[in-house]
Amino acid sequence: MSLEILRTVLLWCLIINYGILLLWFILIVFARDWIQRLHGKWFRLAPQQFDAIHYGGMAVYKIGILLLNLTPYLTLLIVG
Repeated sequence: MSLEILRTVLLWCLIINYGILLLWFILIVFARDWIQRLHGKWFRLAPQQFDAIHYGGMAVYKIGILLLNLTPYLTLLIVG
């Protein structure tokens, strides 16, 4: 696999992952009550627990994007 193909793959992974993160954020902001009711059918979560879990999940997901997509992409841009 050439460096150009790898850069392209990492760029698309970065775009798709940030799109998923943005969608997650938008759903939590605008459809929070619906999502909480949906999750409430499966788990007993207080509103504070629900918010903390989603906020923590978004933080971990964003760190994963930065470490696994953005950093290798920037490295390949610098090297390549």
